[in-house]
Amino acid sequence: MIKLYGHEVSGNSYKVRLLLSLLNLEYEWIKVDLLKGEHKSSEYLAINPFGQVPLLIDGETQLADAQAILVYLARKYGGEQWLPMDALAIAQVIRWLSTAAGEVRQGPENARLFYLFGAGTKINIERATEKSHFILQQLDQHLSTRTWLECDRPTIADVAIYPYILLAKDGKIELDAYSNVLTWMERFQKLSGYVPML
Repeated sequence: MIKLYGHEVSGNSYKVRLLLSLLNLEYEWIKVDLLKGEHKSSEYLAINPFGQVPLLIDGETQLADAQAILVYLARKYGGEQWLPMDALAIAQVIRWLSTAAGEVRQGPENARLFYLFGAGTKINIERATEKSHFILQQLDQHLSTRTWLECDRPTIADVAIYPYILLAKDGKIELDAYSNVLTWMERFQKLSGYVPML
């Protein structure tokens, strides 16, 4: 059975839970209490030296990093549906995984960390807010001519981007001005297998 180590308030843990559910895969959820520092315990560091969540174990395979886990699950269990093989299409999907780890992390994810978890001394909130609106403008423009981020269907591009956009309000980032983003989020929530955040 697949095991997923994560925390219920982690957007990166949530994106893996989302894909597991969209793929209709059974798994065991193992909570790593970030607020108690369990991710920095010697026991956890022994299986994930980076000390982060999520961590996926599938048989002999042990994999950290949400974006990497999405690629693994999509390719192993989702066929072409969630991660295309065509050179251009896969490049377009991977671009959004990079965006999730780059602009989304620097924007909505950091703004959420600042307000929700008191990471004030480590995060420049003005910069995080500015980055948030930049990526939301880019997303809104991109979605003005399409239903999904790429390939005219949901892919792991959407799964990678969705969680921290959904959670943007935790970082005091309002989404009202981004109608195409809101419509895309509503569409995402209607997917068969969709699960809300814990």
